[in-house]
Amino acid sequence: MRKFVITRQEEGRRFDKYLKKLLPQASSGFLYKMLRKKNITLNEKKASGTEVVAAGDTVELFFSEETFSKFSGKLSREDRGERTGAADLSYRRAFRGLGGISVVYEDDNILVLNKPAGVLSQKAERGDVSLNEWMIGYLLEKGEMTEEELSRFRPSVCNRLDRNTSGLVLCGKNVRGSRFLSEILRDRSLHKYYLTCAQGRIERELVLDGYLRKEEERNRSEIIGTDVYRKLVSARPNAQKEYKRIETVIEPLAYRKERDCTELRILLVTGKSHQIRAHLASIGHPVLGDRKYGWKPKREEEGGFPFQLLHAYQVEFPEAEGEFAGLSGKRLTAPEPRWWNV
Repeated sequence: MRKFVITRQEEGRRFDKYLKKLLPQASSGFLYKMLRKKNITLNEKKASGTEVVAAGDTVELFFSEETFSKFSGKLSREDRGERTGAADLSYRRAFRGLGGISVVYEDDNILVLNKPAGVLSQKAERGDVSLNEWMIGYLLEKGEMTEEELSRFRPSVCNRLDRNTSGLVLCGKNVRGSRFLSEILRDRSLHKYYLTCAQGRIERELVLDGYLRKEEERNRSEIIGTDVYRKLVSARPNAQKEYKRIETVIEPLAYRKERDCTELRILLVTGKSHQIRAHLASIGHPVLGDRKYGWKPKREEEGGFPFQLLHAYQVEFPEAEGEFAGLSGKRLTAPEPRWWNV
């Protein structure tokens, strides 16, 4: 028999979803059968799987050790302990080894980090070390999570920035926090603002729209206007699956004559891959340092920009209720990057 206690990180999840995470190799049919036969119980009672678990709830599995190992994907307690130690060490190494990351805001449910340019938000390949590993290592170091809890719920970043874009990244520390952040990102009630320097002079506020398609092989986004999109879809209806509508609001702050560039404050209404970079390039004003989207230095000293000058500097939360009421209308701001005042 195995017994588990629901933690704060796990509460708020449906019981059947929790079980699927705990026993990833088991089919849904098997899990519901075990519930009906009371081989799986919640708080020592028969459960249907539709219950929402809370911190402190107890889950009991009346399985043999062999059955549990089979459906959990873990070979043995000894093997599990060995893997646990290795994973724990890798997260802690990421926390201690990745420099320049800072905590902008933290409560019981969410964590907002300031990511420096050059750090991945999430792994691109198996051997990568990213902000996500740093965040898990941070929670382990604080004692807010254990390795055993990580096997059932893994905190994660909820919005991703390009590797060379700096600024605010939102992370869910538990199921409730992840769900809340995912919802306000999906319904666009969270407002996200960026700072950048674009080549050339932009004199007035612009509301840009269009349709974006990501070219995965080239890791580059293409933008077309509404009229072109309509003609394309009329001729090839399947094109609407490839292109996503985008909207970007651009507010000029100042023109730097010596660099022939405009400082911009940008509201990212939609959030697609490379949206700001591709949208600015499409109107002839690429982000400084962004060679992928056509920026070319006009002076010798400008050739030293190691990355695009783009910074996710502020988020504004919508009105919220319940345990997230403290975030209602709250603005969080990351410090300006060094290049902003150079």
